[in-house]
Amino acid sequence: MLNEIIENKKREVEEAKRDFPLKEMLKKIDSPDFREFYQERDFKKAIEKSGLSLIAEVKQKSPSYQRPTGGKFRKDFDYLNTARIYQKAGAEAISVLTDKRFFGGELSHLTEIKENISLPVLRKDFIIDEYQICQSFLAKADAVLLIVCLLSEKELKEFLRLCRELGLDALVEVHNQEDLQKALATPAKLIGINNRNLDSLEIDIKTTENLIKLIPDDKLIVSESGIRTKEDVKYLQDLGIDAVLIGEVFLKSEDIEKKIREIREILSIRC
Repeated sequence: MLNEIIENKKREVEEAKRDFPLKEMLKKIDSPDFREFYQERDFKKAIEKSGLSLIAEVKQKSPSYQRPTGGKFRKDFDYLNTARIYQKAGAEAISVLTDKRFFGGELSHLTEIKENISLPVLRKDFIIDEYQICQSFLAKADAVLLIVCLLSEKELKEFLRLCRELGLDALVEVHNQEDLQKALATPAKLIGINNRNLDSLEIDIKTTENLIKLIPDDKLIVSESGIRTKEDVKYLQDLGIDAVLIGEVFLKSEDIEKKIREIREILSIRC
């Protein structure tokens, strides 16, 4: 599955470069009009506050969710209203999955969400080219996801450097000890531990437990995927993580706000 996603992503990026070359994109980024209206928000600061923070995810569907609906979580997908519900229910940040083919996302969804809520916004996608980082900044993202297994150590360092230059935070995602060693060889400050195997799509929440003990105390740690109940969140909080990234369990719920409050009710999280 991952190979199929990446091959498709390569085609998407090349098509985007033809339609809107990097040179033209950089001109727009540097234009006074864009700089005047760009609202930068501190993603890292939002999730490093006391208590366990929630990054709530907006996505329409997932290849791991096979149902008669074609993998869609909800009959009616209203990304903007979902983001507003997340904000009202006390999320510290919003993750927006922007891959179109496999997850039903759009980069324009992220921009619209950013313009209509007050929380920092993370672009979650399969970033394999510096072009996508500039693209994310132009779309008004405050942070991007960098998946370590998709990048060489050199590429990861270069992508982090570009993020710093643009003022973007980077959530550096690892899946195993090899990924983690690569991430720790860079200046990455935010480490995301994905409990999902991207090849098999299987989930093991103990992935966080196995890796967290290897991460220095000066890093902020986010646990991602497979987090379904308040007991799961309590288990992760006791491990010492700083934030959880949750989407599917909210999106499948008939009452998203009620589900968020249920997840958070036993925790020392701001509501």
